Parts: sequence; C-alpha cells; structure tokens
Amino acid sequence: MGPIVSDHTDDFEAWQVQLHGHRAIYHMAGSGPPVVLIHGMVNSSRHWRSVALSLADRHTVIAPDLIGHGDSATPRGDYSLGAHASSIRDLLAVLGIDRATIVGHSLGGGVAMQFFYQFPQRTERLVLVSSGGLGREVSPLLRSATLPGAAALLSLAAHPRLLSGLRRGGDRLRESGSRQGVYLQAIARALRPLEEPGARTAFLHTLRSVIDIRGQRVSATDRLYLLAGMPTLIVWGERDRVITVRDADVYAELIPGSRKVVFQDTGHLAMLERPDAFNALLRELLEE
Repeated sequence: MGPIVSDHTDDFEAWQVQLHGHRAIYHMAGSGPPVVLIHGMVNSSRHWRSVALSLADRHTVIAPDLIGHGDSATPRGDYSLGAHASSIRDLLAVLGIDRATIVGHSLGGGVAMQFFYQFPQRTERLVLVSSGGLGREVSPLLRSATLPGAAALLSLAAHPRLLSGLRRGGDRLRESGSRQGVYLQAIARALRPLEEPGARTAFLHTLRSVIDIRGQRVSATDRLYLLAGMPTLIVWGERDRVITVRDADVYAELIPGSRKVVFQDTGHLAMLERPDAFNALLRELLEE
C-alpha cells in the first residue's frame, strides 16, 4: 500500500492498495472520524474532491474508485452491489477503520445501502444522494446502454478528441456562469477511464447488474424499514433527470426518522452543482 501519482494536489492524495490481488485506488484527506464517499455510475472518486476538502479539517475522508471504475482494476468478476460493498469493507479493514459515515451518490447510494445491510455494525450514518435502488424509473440513456452493441458506442464516446472537446466546452460554460459546464466536465472525467476496453467491460457488467432496458432491476423497498434508528439523510436535486426527485419522497416515507433535503434548480450532481450548500449540509449532519 502506498501513495501514487495523483492529478490533484497532495491535499487529496491518491493511494493504491491490493485487495484480493486486484489494484484498488482511493483518495484520502484529513483526520478525525471517518467518512466514506462512494461515487456513482461512470464516475470516480474525483467527483468528491470539493466535499472531501470541505470535511478534511475534522474528518478522515476516504473516496474509493469502485472496482471497475476510475483508476482501479477492471477484473473479470462480480460487479454487483454486494461485491462493491464487500470491497469497501475490505478497504476499511486494511485502513484499520471499524465504523464510518457512508455517503453514496446514484449507484453509490445503492452500494451504501447494501453496505449497511451487510455490515450494520460498521455504519455510523447514511447519506443517500440521488440514490438508485428504488423502482424501475431511470434515465433512458442508461437503459439503452444495456442493449447489445453498447460496447462499440462506448468506445466512440471515450475517444480522446471527444473528451478534449467536452472538457473545453465545460470550461467555457462554467466561465460564462452556466452550471451545464459542471455536467460536461463530469462526463469528460467519467469517460476518460473508458478509453480502456477492460474499463468498458467492467462498466457494462456493473450497469447490467442493476439496470436493464425496462429500468432499475434492484429495489430496496422491502428492506428500508431496517434503517429505523440509523441516522439517514436523503439529498436530491429537484431537476434530476437520471433518477427523479419522486424517489426522494418514497425514501423519506419508507425510512423511519430520515431527513430529506431537495435542492431547487439542481440536477443529478448536487455535490458539484451546489457545492457550498451540499458541504454545509453534510457538515451539519456529521456534527450532530
């Protein structure tokens, strides 16, 4: 285990560890009670940088690249929610961390819930951000990516020239004050690892484990009552087009004692679109 070259400054340093013979990458910042940040589909730990740095003065923040995502290995194997949750448990064991607040975005929300179901004694609090795992409704784009031929389309989407254009377009939009630039930059960051065939295969395995052409295949509705007594925060964007805000209402209804916060004029990436408000909300929960 040791640090590796990171494309960010040392305040969000990248580290590498071997888990069951496979390379796992995680970013780490700060010191104090631990917080784990789990990214979503076609995302990576880099999406959490501003959140990690906001919390680092009082917390140890761990943001892993899920296996098959970011810079972690892309082995032929199990990419189910349970497998991802077990990998996070194994990473925390290597780091000597017994309990942590678990924060999950989109697919990461499903992983976070699965982590709690499998390892409740290791879960301090739970934060679900535009979380998957509830009913069929999901973006048509993700549904279509489960069809045959998706691998060839991903190869085209991850072409270096296209990624460079997305980055430049995102920079220009953000400079002009448009929050759409956040999305273009996030897409470019997410697609970069998919230049490698193994990463594209891992992405499709992960996607097809939770989504098919009819929508989400995994539903947590029959187990959400188990979260009674677990401090749970539900965060959503009012204009989320990937997983609609209606799911936030259902989560809040089915998780006893949970708290729901909906950001107005915000889409699927609340932590990037509303970083100050999101970070303040998370700090408030952690300080309770």
